[in-house]
Amino acid sequence: MSYYERHVFFCCNQRQEGEQCCNNSGSQKMRDYAKDRVKQLKLSGPGKVRINQSGCLDRCKEGPVMVIYPEAVWYSYVDQADIEEIINEHLVNGRVVERLRI
Repeated sequence: MSYYERHVFFCCNQRQEGEQCCNNSGSQKMRDYAKDRVKQLKLSGPGKVRINQSGCLDRCKEGPVMVIYPEAVWYSYVDQADIEEIINEHLVNGRVVERLRI
């Protein structure tokens, strides 16, 4: 059995100026929001959900991106409302948010 039910990785890579990267699209801020929100909902911890930042996930042109394991579902998002939808639908209810899936 996995230590976490779901493990969420936000690409927070920062590339040199002028190069496209997730961090230029606010990924660190969205990761922070997701981490706080998952804690508020009491979804975090062993056997539950873990929110992490990662280095480059190599999908910069589709970014900002995040991936949720063990399902290996990749998402792109625009704002906090998208993150909230992913939390409510995927992490709480186990339903993939198809409109944000890449």
